Amino acid sequence: MKKVLFAACGLLACTAAQAQDKGFTMLPSGLQYNLVKDAPGDKKAKSGDYVLMHLQRKSADTLLFDSRTLNNNEPVPYPIANVAFAGDPVEALMMVTPGDSIVIRVPVDSLRKNNIQYPYTGLDMYIKVVDIKTKTEMEEEAKKKAEAQKGIDDKLIADYLKKNKIKAKKTESGLYYSITKPGEGEVIKAGQTAHVMYVGKLLDGTIFDANMGADAKHTDPLQVRVGQGMVIKGWDEGLLLLKKGEKATFYIPSPMAYGPQSPSPAIPANSVLVFDVEITNVVQ
Repeated sequence: MKKVLFAACGLLACTAAQAQDKGFTMLPSGLQYNLVKDAPGDKKAKSGDYVLMHLQRKSADTLLFDSRTLNNNEPVPYPIANVAFAGDPVEALMMVTPGDSIVIRVPVDSLRKNNIQYPYTGLDMYIKVVDIKTKTEMEEEAKKKAEAQKGIDDKLIADYLKKNKIKAKKTESGLYYSITKPGEGEVIKAGQTAHVMYVGKLLDGTIFDANMGADAKHTDPLQVRVGQGMVIKGWDEGLLLLKKGEKATFYIPSPMAYGPQSPSPAIPANSVLVFDVEITNVVQ
């Protein structure tokens, strides 16, 4: 196993020889990598595949992202496409096999030249490769996991409603909703824009986002073109059940929210989400 050394080599200032001296190899594109562990095997990713990995992103000693923390210690899928620009980390990811550990040092100037907004001076990706799968394999697994999670979430929601003595309706998809204030006019139609005030919570009551109430992070209504995939599935379906002026609560199973992919530390993977919503306006 090669030892990773960083101290004497700046993120952008390394020559190819310096990178090699410090355990890194520099590719012609400017991308540097250090294959810390080279596991046996020859299964490599190609365009369209997914590399399942544990990933940390760091800038110098600052940890920017840790997939183990955000995804309950489960690997995250990294989609592989054709190399898009000089220094694209995909170039190194196409070289690894399951079981490998690699550190990829991305040339930040290449990101900025390609209009990728990145505020830090460096970017190191620490990766443990768990597996490599095709798009078809990923889709089949996702369907099976979502179906199993749907049953788990349905019980969680049903128990929550029973415990809190809440009456809610359940749709065929598994979304639960309760209307707390009737609206007026016709039900929102797909393609219309709904202006929505909301509070988003976990089942334990933790608020992760809001544009109304004491925990509001912003106060403008969220404008959603309904039924167009602009929001999570639970919202897209739920908004089609409401009218202008209506207040309601959505109880959204995780496959209709973010599923196993945590969007932020505030929302753990496979979380049931609860949204109190108010439709302040509906426009064409």
